Amino acid sequence: MKKKEFLTILFFTLFTLLTGGFIRAQESQSDLKLSLKEAQEYAIQHNKSVISSRMDAAASKLAIWEIISGGLPQVSIGAGYTDNIKLPIFLLPDFFGGDLNKKIPITMGSKFNTNVTLQASMLIFNAPYLVGIETMKLADKLAETGVKSTELDTRQSVATSYYLILVSEESLRIVDNNIYNLKETLKSTRAMYSAGVAESTDIDQMVSNVTMTENTRSSLERNIEMNYNLLRFQLGVKPEIKITLSEELDQIEANINVEALLAEGFNYMNNLNYELVDGQVKMSALSLKTVKSQVLPTLSAFYSNSKTGQGDKLSTLPWYNSSAYGFQFSVPIFGSGQKYTNIRKARINYEKAINTKDMLVDQLLLQEKQLRYNLVNANLQYQSQKNNVEVSKRVFASTENKYKQGMASSLELTQANSLYLQSENNYVSALMNLLQTKLALDKLLNNM
Repeated sequence: MKKKEFLTILFFTLFTLLTGGFIRAQESQSDLKLSLKEAQEYAIQHNKSVISSRMDAAASKLAIWEIISGGLPQVSIGAGYTDNIKLPIFLLPDFFGGDLNKKIPITMGSKFNTNVTLQASMLIFNAPYLVGIETMKLADKLAETGVKSTELDTRQSVATSYYLILVSEESLRIVDNNIYNLKETLKSTRAMYSAGVAESTDIDQMVSNVTMTENTRSSLERNIEMNYNLLRFQLGVKPEIKITLSEELDQIEANINVEALLAEGFNYMNNLNYELVDGQVKMSALSLKTVKSQVLPTLSAFYSNSKTGQGDKLSTLPWYNSSAYGFQFSVPIFGSGQKYTNIRKARINYEKAINTKDMLVDQLLLQEKQLRYNLVNANLQYQSQKNNVEVSKRVFASTENKYKQGMASSLELTQANSLYLQSENNYVSALMNLLQTKLALDKLLNNM
């Protein structure tokens, strides 16, 4: 494992422990009974997407120190040892004999060479380095905003699944009641047939209605289980964990306050998507600043101290000290137009980022108006369907009573039952649409 990866994992582990977000092993999980708020908070701690975004934020913090460390003093110590088994031979002119054209072989050097060196260097001024630190700090802030955005998306997803389960279970309750009523009617129809006041086709019609409704019930049960599995995935728990919802649909329904939600103001600058895009604009500005700063000079300093030993015996090696310090200064003068081109490109990217932010502001303002309109419309549909249920319920009860008295046919009863069941389904669908519309506006207003 690389050192950077190890430090990232270590930092994240310490972070989760200190904030109380320690991720328990899946084997230790037991069955869960959760309200909507509890389910959302549980997902914030255990959802794998949220955990990954937090690890990205932790890695971003380490990246800042990685950049900073590049400009801090760098110190190194080195040592060397050489045993010249056979010394090199050099040919030199015969200065002593006076014949310069004659070459005399001479052995030069010492058998043993050792050295110990201390080197230190430090960056004094480098504009791209300073801008790089500023960029990484902004990237860290954007990573934190990304965590908040992931958490907000997770809260919305959990709420949607929670609502789907409650609405589906309500639909199942409606179907169960309908099946019970149909079976009771079937029992009455058979009794009427035995008394000679009903036909066999009436019994066949009732049996067909019961069968179709039971098939609908089976389909609903499968959908409910699928929704529970989706919620398990969002919560980050194993498939065998049993989840129980502690809130009823009536409680959720009672807490809907459309008027209060519509009265809330909207500041797009507090929207997380705006913060992320605004951060990208700042990143583009820093990128332009980085390219411009590359034409500025760079100044660094260095220091070295070494101790060298040379001789033919290790025990009697003479040692010699040497040291030096200095500065390095460089100024870019000519880059064949490449720097100018890079500046132009960076400026275009910066202007594009500003344009993207302006587009997002327009979208957010338009989205706010549309979501408010959708909420008003969904509430009207919900109230209308709620009233329709009461009307169709009374119509079905009246038709059923007439049927038992022989004043209505089985076809009329089937139609009244179908209308009643359809109105119940429309009511449940309208309620789900209202919940989802409210949820979308709550997310836009950061009410989650």
